[in-house]
Amino acid sequence: MTMVNSGTTANVLPVTNIRRRVLIVDDHPIVRQGLKRMIDAEDDLEVCGEADSEPNARNAVRDLDPDIVIVDLSLQDGDGLELVRAVHAHHPEVPMLVLSMHDEAIYAERMLAEGASGYIMKQAAADQLLTALRTVLQGDTYLSAEMAAVHKEAANKMGSDPLQRLSNRELQVLNLVGRGVSSRDIATELGLSVKTVESHRQSIKRKLHLLTNSQLIKYAMNLHAGRRQST
Repeated sequence: MTMVNSGTTANVLPVTNIRRRVLIVDDHPIVRQGLKRMIDAEDDLEVCGEADSEPNARNAVRDLDPDIVIVDLSLQDGDGLELVRAVHAHHPEVPMLVLSMHDEAIYAERMLAEGASGYIMKQAAADQLLTALRTVLQGDTYLSAEMAAVHKEAANKMGSDPLQRLSNRELQVLNLVGRGVSSRDIATELGLSVKTVESHRQSIKRKLHLLTNSQLIKYAMNLHAGRRQST
């Protein structure tokens, strides 16, 4: 998976006429209003709903079918970590970007492990948040430059075969990606939905510490060709 950080120029989604739907989950009305104003001003993004608690957020994800969820860790009822875990379990196709005042060094890796696709501090500039949103919507992972380096170092220190981290289904998907099969055709071949295949791809990237789709494809193609590479 490709990881994009705030210190690099990301190959993010171009601005298009298709507006991607954003659900904002934060317990502060002023924060939600500010985020909504900023996001709705973009041609390719729009806020489809807001929630201030974990139960309300779960209902909103189910009812509104957002393309991405912005999640704060501190909520009025419940907490962001439990929400990320629940959404990932029941709606694995929905990417989540954690936006929090809490120290990224403490929480980012934990949130990625629970199913989030990115982590950004509330102190970040507005353009960084928009970049993070578009990066995650593209299927990549977003972290600050510092945390991306930590993430990479942790991956390099893992001594076990990274493929052992994959489930049998994920290994099937990875092999098909390496053969150049599209997500839609993989879904047909394995009897899955396209959303489920995309969820497997996200999980594979996370487990192999890959940050972008291009890194996933390169890894899969090398594996198919018999060339192993470290992650």
